[in-house]
Amino acid sequence: MATLMKLYAQLEKMKEQYFIRNRIAEENRKRDNQAAVKIQSWFRGCQVRAYLSHLHKNATVIQRIWRGFISRKLFRHRVKAAYFIMKIHLYNKMAVKIQKRWRGYYIRKYVHNYYARKRYLQALTRKNNQIRRDLEEFAELQKRERERIALEKEEREKNLQAQRLHFLLSTKQCPGVYNSPFRMEPDEMELRLRQVKPRSAPKERKTPKMTSDLFNLMPNRERLPPIQQKPQGPFRPALEVQQQRHRPLEPSVRVATSITALEEAREELKRHEWRTRVIDQTFYPLSNPTRNKTYEGLMHTSTPFEQAAYGTKHFREEHKELLQGKKPFKTVFTSCHVFDKFGRLYSNAGNIV
Repeated sequence: MATLMKLYAQLEKMKEQYFIRNRIAEENRKRDNQAAVKIQSWFRGCQVRAYLSHLHKNATVIQRIWRGFISRKLFRHRVKAAYFIMKIHLYNKMAVKIQKRWRGYYIRKYVHNYYARKRYLQALTRKNNQIRRDLEEFAELQKRERERIALEKEEREKNLQAQRLHFLLSTKQCPGVYNSPFRMEPDEMELRLRQVKPRSAPKERKTPKMTSDLFNLMPNRERLPPIQQKPQGPFRPALEVQQQRHRPLEPSVRVATSITALEEAREELKRHEWRTRVIDQTFYPLSNPTRNKTYEGLMHTSTPFEQAAYGTKHFREEHKELLQGKKPFKTVFTSCHVFDKFGRLYSNAGNIV
């Protein structure tokens, strides 16, 4: 009972302490809450960072494995491509060697015979030496002939000069210009003046006299002026005028060209391609784009046994039964009848000379 009374006596004091402590707890609750939030945030941050670090490590491992796989695959692809290119180069090199050997054999056997060519060149060398000697002899003869003609011309000019200066010839009474008494012997012109004869004067042209009958027929005839000795020129040479008069006919290129020139050129091209072809089968490179592709032959390709007919695919000769009633196609016009006698000479009247 005494204890209960003691507790009742302390009740007010306990209430006061309770309120004091409650107030203190309320004051510290906010600080404790902030401290708890900070502790929780730090813990959760550590937890999330650890999880993200784990994810980053796993992602790095996955990326490393995937990149290694892709790199190894690309490397294998590149190795295969390099090996394929090296193999293609080797095959091409071997094909070039085979073609070189075959072409050399074909050329030496069928196109160019070395020994025949050597004999031909030796004969040609001998012929060239002979022709060169003949040409040198002919040139020497021409040179001598020119010298002889020059000497004769000079001699004629000297004689003509001597004829013009014949009045300077010496006499017994009066020595001439070229025969000075102070010389030991007379000059060369003096000797030439003694040999030649003086130049005679030109003869006058006599006009025919008209009879009385002709004069009665033409009473009003006027006398023509005298003909001058000097020609009124310049005139062209007679040989050039004659060549111009009888000049041959010069047709155009269209007329001078044959009608079958195009067909002949095609035949010649076809024969040349047939001669120069070394192998009929075409070399197929071992590459993917052309492995399953069918080969389409060219226009002038041939079979392994004989040459294919020209124009069996892209020309009109493919269906000849459709061209039975049609006229043949001509690439150029036919020549005119005027040029049938090409190369002959024509006079002014149009008649053949």
